[in-house]
Amino acid sequence: MIKFERVSYAYPQQRAPVLRNLSLEIAEGEFVLVVGPSGAGKSTFLRCLNGLVPHFYGGRFSGQVRVAGRDPVNLEPRGMADAVGFVFQDPEAQFVVDTVEDELVFALENFALPQAVMRKRVEEVLDQLGIAHLRSRRVSTLSGGEKQRVALAAVMTLHPQVLVLDEPTSQLDPQAAEEVLIALRQLNEDLGLTVILSEHRLERVVQYADRILYFPGAGAPIVDGTPDDVLSQVPLTPPLVTLGKALGWRPLPLTIKDARRFARQLDLTPLRGQAVAPQPGDKVAPSVQVENAWYDYAGREALRGVSLTFRPGELVALMGRNGAGKTTLMKLLVGLLRAKQGRIRLAGAHGYAGRAAPGHSQGNGQHAADLLVDTSKLSLDEIVKTVGYVPQDPGLLLFQDTLAQELTFTRNGHALPADRPADQALLAGLGLAHLSDHYPRDLSGGERQRAALAAILVADPQVLLLDEPTRGLDYQQKAELVKLLRSYRQAGKTIIMATHDVELVAGCADRVILLAEGQVVLDAPTRIAMSESLVFASQINKLLRDPAFLTVDDVLRGSLQWAPHA
Repeated sequence: MIKFERVSYAYPQQRAPVLRNLSLEIAEGEFVLVVGPSGAGKSTFLRCLNGLVPHFYGGRFSGQVRVAGRDPVNLEPRGMADAVGFVFQDPEAQFVVDTVEDELVFALENFALPQAVMRKRVEEVLDQLGIAHLRSRRVSTLSGGEKQRVALAAVMTLHPQVLVLDEPTSQLDPQAAEEVLIALRQLNEDLGLTVILSEHRLERVVQYADRILYFPGAGAPIVDGTPDDVLSQVPLTPPLVTLGKALGWRPLPLTIKDARRFARQLDLTPLRGQAVAPQPGDKVAPSVQVENAWYDYAGREALRGVSLTFRPGELVALMGRNGAGKTTLMKLLVGLLRAKQGRIRLAGAHGYAGRAAPGHSQGNGQHAADLLVDTSKLSLDEIVKTVGYVPQDPGLLLFQDTLAQELTFTRNGHALPADRPADQALLAGLGLAHLSDHYPRDLSGGERQRAALAAILVADPQVLLLDEPTRGLDYQQKAELVKLLRSYRQAGKTIIMATHDVELVAGCADRVILLAEGQVVLDAPTRIAMSESLVFASQINKLLRDPAFLTVDDVLRGSLQWAPHA
């Protein structure tokens, strides 16, 4: 079905090849998971399958590729479209028409299929992916996760022989991600469709894979084998596998059901029921207040009467299904959207540091509550002096020629002096120092995500808004992000992140706000929120069902069977 023979490839203006002498074969009907660090060549490998590399990206290519009997190097990508279906990291990159149903029909019309066949295929994929209710919606009004499912549906209407997906669940809530992966597995098992999928959140997908290809990066040889074999050799592993490695469990557990056999033997009694970490109390004045906020898109309600308070030194996770209102709330907080009813009030817009309690004097006769400014009275430029926002699509923030220039642009916009050493230190902390002179849009998905974060952090905002901040990040980079967010919180900043990454939330959030249909249905400390949820809970918490245990570190600290290395 698929054969690579001594394939090497380097992007334009890059000396070192991303792929070096890669040789492998993939049989028809395999479900292959492609993993590795961000920037290791996973997306490049996938792009070779339909000819985007080298046709679209240019660069230096050598070797041979065969896919379903075709040569994508000698055929243009459109010549591979009916053989290889491709879903990109950024779903908006493949939308060409206005409504969901028209998007699904568009590709079929290009192949001049009969009307009856087109109708049947559209109905099938709408049902398979659970998006029939979106059929008449404008693509521009969809949430990030909804867009991702529509992009997948559009490709599936062509009935390709090979389905290639680049981080297809990165913007999906846990339930929607599972539905998509189950649908892929059914296509793989029932129709013999070959599925090749790149993903960083291995806890979601590893149980569905027959085989894993691990790309170490820097052109090093890949590790190829069964999930158990590969994960036992490589450093990037999901929480259950990480725990199994630390405690010597064999075979390594790939699912929660697998891990329960071992978990019954753990003696974790001393830590069960441990106290929930205290939250910032009322004595800390709010940095942001949302008061009865409503918003709708052309009559479709996105937020309904939301009231929330956020305080300095707090890291809050907004969670909920796709379309629940998380991104809309973020845009209200930064002023990109304005509430139709209610108001958003912000501290710091006029130099207020937010340290005293509401109603307590600031020493000049004013009260802290009085210094919360209604953002409807502020321009967007005034709001962003205090609030930094990293959207789902990092490309919206990246438009300079180099990464270093992106930081300079932000400094200039905030009237901050140039500080090259500080900029380099920030990039180093995000693992980007070696890319400071690179064109941002040529970076990998994970690198672009961190580049956008750097472009916002350089202004040191008092309130930091992050929309899906771990999209494209591997486990090591996610751990580094957690360290950065903790230090930012320790400095008294307010961090609000909208995310479907339950492992990120388990590792660093103080508080979880669960939204559903535009309303707040839960606002609680993270350990309580996760323990009370069957969907928005970490792997470890699903395994042990105790608020004391959300992460691998929680378990290792409480396990008498584990001794840290000296």
